[in-house]
Amino acid sequence: MTVPRIRTDDHSVVSGAADDATDRLLRTASGVRPDQIGGPSLLPGWTRGHVLAHVARNADALVRLLEGAREGRQADLYPSRDDRDREIEEGADRGPEEQAADLEDSAERLAEAVRSMPKKAWKFEIRLPDGRVFPAARIPWMRLSEVEYHHVDLGLDYAPGAWPQPFVAEEVESLVARFAAEEELPPVLLRDSGSGEEFRIGAAAGPAVTAQGPASALLAWLSGRADGSRLTVHRDGTPVAEPAAVLPELPPMR
Repeated sequence: MTVPRIRTDDHSVVSGAADDATDRLLRTASGVRPDQIGGPSLLPGWTRGHVLAHVARNADALVRLLEGAREGRQADLYPSRDDRDREIEEGADRGPEEQAADLEDSAERLAEAVRSMPKKAWKFEIRLPDGRVFPAARIPWMRLSEVEYHHVDLGLDYAPGAWPQPFVAEEVESLVARFAAEEELPPVLLRDSGSGEEFRIGAAAGPAVTAQGPASALLAWLSGRADGSRLTVHRDGTPVAEPAAVLPELPPMR
């Protein structure tokens, strides 16, 4: 089965996908009950309110990057890490209606910033303090990833199996490329049970563990959204009863 692919720097197509993902998140956010908003998310130490506040503030952070690119200058995602954390904490305790309204308003500010970008500004090279360098055209993909991953993090009805296939295909390749060179990571051979495609991560010495499952389940493990217990794992050709106990701990996503 061939999965339709998206170029991650195709800002026009990706922006549409990000808008669709935001609409799905808004439907979920609008259905959160008051007794659920303060409940634990899948992210350690964060409630669902923290997750929604973070997604809203992420939209504003990406607007700052786009404004900088439009003006030909480097801009910060957030004034500081402390400011980022403070804004999330201040927004976490709001009720579901206020959370959903903020999420919608901030998403519209981002959509307007995307619409107003001059064509040549998409080529502006953005440099982040953590060393990442990328063209402004990749910002819509950053937003798509943020929305899709954190929608799952709410721990409600949206699970990895609901991720769109083109998103899954690109993110699996991206994370595999990142983890393939990890010198301290034991080798793991990943096999997509849908397509049969194989990937290898980990550069440490030793025989590879084989982990097989749908691409969305592979991505859930690679991205830290699952412990791998739903994957079929073999070691030395023998299936293991507890996959999560055999699979290595992956570095956190940036």
